[in-house]
Amino acid sequence: MKDMVPQFFLSMKHYTKDQFVKDLISGIIVAIIALPLSIALALASGVTPEQGLYTAIVAGFVISFLGGSKVQIAGPTAAFASIVAGIVIRNGMDGLAMATIMAGVILIIMGLLRLGSLIRFIPYTLTTGFTTGIAVTILIGQIKDFLGLTFQESPVETMDKLKEVFHSFGTLNPMAFVVGMTALLILIIWPKFFKKIPPSLIAVIVTALAVKILDLPVNTIGDLYTISPKPPVFHLPVFSIDMMKNVFPDAMTIAVLAAVESLLSCVVADGMAGTRHNSNMELVAQGVGNTCSALFGGIPATGAIARTAANIKNGGKTPVSGMVHAVLLFLVLILLMPYAALIPMPAIAAILFMVAYNMSEWREFVSIVKTAPKSDWFVLLITFGLTVVFDLVVAIGVGLALACLLFMKRMADVTDVSGWKYLEDHEEGEESALDLKPVPKHVAVFEVDGPLFFGAAHKISKVVLEEGKRVLILRMRSVPAMDATALRTLQQLYHSLNKKKVTLVLSHVNEQPMSIMEKAGFADIIGRENIADCIDEALIHAEGL
Repeated sequence: MKDMVPQFFLSMKHYTKDQFVKDLISGIIVAIIALPLSIALALASGVTPEQGLYTAIVAGFVISFLGGSKVQIAGPTAAFASIVAGIVIRNGMDGLAMATIMAGVILIIMGLLRLGSLIRFIPYTLTTGFTTGIAVTILIGQIKDFLGLTFQESPVETMDKLKEVFHSFGTLNPMAFVVGMTALLILIIWPKFFKKIPPSLIAVIVTALAVKILDLPVNTIGDLYTISPKPPVFHLPVFSIDMMKNVFPDAMTIAVLAAVESLLSCVVADGMAGTRHNSNMELVAQGVGNTCSALFGGIPATGAIARTAANIKNGGKTPVSGMVHAVLLFLVLILLMPYAALIPMPAIAAILFMVAYNMSEWREFVSIVKTAPKSDWFVLLITFGLTVVFDLVVAIGVGLALACLLFMKRMADVTDVSGWKYLEDHEEGEESALDLKPVPKHVAVFEVDGPLFFGAAHKISKVVLEEGKRVLILRMRSVPAMDATALRTLQQLYHSLNKKKVTLVLSHVNEQPMSIMEKAGFADIIGRENIADCIDEALIHAEGL
């Protein structure tokens, strides 16, 4: 447990006043960026505006305090929007709180079991597929507010929302569209001239003033939601076994997604800041942060790449900047939250359009389709399609299963069992014969190349002996690993040869396969004298049999 030390405590050993000033300035800037985003992402998740701030405040502070990264900024992110909205509709806020707490416990266990490094085994095609799918889901979900449409129904699924957009297109509000386009243009153009002030804050202020002063017929947050300036209050959800069963798949999805996104954010941050994160400590912090967020009325949180990058660019180098960002958002919640009621819904939709675009990874998506093997882009497209048409739980489950199956097929394809070409079969002076070894006539040699596992074990059946062969040498120098299925196949081969009075000799067995054979007792059954260190020893031994 010595390595499970939060970066905050390590940073405090050499903390200076100058660094505090930098962290303070960076924390303030990040809070300004996080304010409109937290509100927008809360609305996209189907919860109240203040719950987005609760998440940024509670989870943001806890994860910075306990985290394994010096510069990570945590809070609500777009990746969770569709998941959270679905849980709230199906199981209510107590269901969401329970799913988030369960996800937090899973994350803590993952960290304590040192599973942080296992995240790298999730294929890039899978993360790109569901990330792009989430972006499309967010975009479709915001068309209603951007165009000021009036829906006859309140669909939950993405494709149903898209159908409702077409059915309700006649209710388009031109003023809402103008306000939305104004906000979108500010978000696109402002960063080209002004780097320091976040464009989302300017877009919110400009459109709110325009709607208020000109009295435009456009829905604002206050028209649709009751804004509460109350601080987050501890609330223990009603626990039940049935509810836990219902939300367990969602909890697993939240945990996996939080782990993947936070650790990816840490990797990006390390590259920008020249730091090195502790992945296991980060998972524990994410778990505690999500649990606390749920207990104080928040939604799932994870590391936010854009906010983390902004923190680094503005001088933040320790977890203090993340804690400052959380404290400032708390003050905004208490003092300025009622003014959030003036923010127009089309402006929120425009902000989420930009969030969707920035997270979509469409360039990487296109690149994979153009350059990757068919199996990779097949996983990409399936994951993307299932995320949009169904949900993230289905997409991750099916995508990961497909990726594993295709990987096993690739490994099975590269494994081969082939018989040697013998010196006496070549004509005199033939160049390819120079590298061949003389083999006694009563001996056959087969070379096994590649990992021997259940997907490739059947290839042992390629071993077919000619008449008169009394010894079979299996050369295994190119077998890095084997599993129980492959061992069983070898055992069957041994018994089959034994009946024919043919001796099986193994050559150059690597460490992992040898360990499997010894544990199963196969090394003693075959006879340790029949296991040679190299092919030369095996041939000498076979000649004497």
